[in-house]
Amino acid sequence: MTDKFRKKAGPEETESPETEEKFEIKDELEEAKELAGQYLDAARRIQADFDNYRKRSVKDMEDAKKRANDDLIAELLQTIDDLDRALCLAEEENDFILGIRGVRQNLMKTLETRGVKEIPTDGKFNPGFHEALSTVDGERDGDIAEVYQKGYLCDDRVLRYSKVKVTKSSETEGTAGETAKENKQE
Repeated sequence: MTDKFRKKAGPEETESPETEEKFEIKDELEEAKELAGQYLDAARRIQADFDNYRKRSVKDMEDAKKRANDDLIAELLQTIDDLDRALCLAEEENDFILGIRGVRQNLMKTLETRGVKEIPTDGKFNPGFHEALSTVDGERDGDIAEVYQKGYLCDDRVLRYSKVKVTKSSETEGTAGETAKENKQE
């Protein structure tokens, strides 16, 4: 009966060993394509991770170099401060004083080529660049009255904050003091 059934069934409905083998090959091919796609994705991820690692390593090296330069420059700034103090004490302009000025100028030129510049202190107090050590009465709040120590920038980084004395308006104090007295009376 089985033979009769097979004979009645068309050639499309029966599976020969060749057809089964073709289906197996197609399945294996699809599995291989899927596996190849997974390997390709993994390889791309590994390559992206490596590129990120390489970029991060380069950035870390540059940051370490900047920090090392910043330390050296900070030490040189102390020498500039010493030269400035010596020049402030000079009573007369002679060859020795001119020589000290020349050494200071050469040192500053060298630092300027490395991106070092002085923080301006001829305006309003800015906590991003200045450190207020004391206050003094003045006409307006927040003006820089005196510079104790110059500050310096290297590119966009603060190497040393300017140490300054800041003005404080006496009108502001009076208003605050009156408000405190009024609160005590209530």
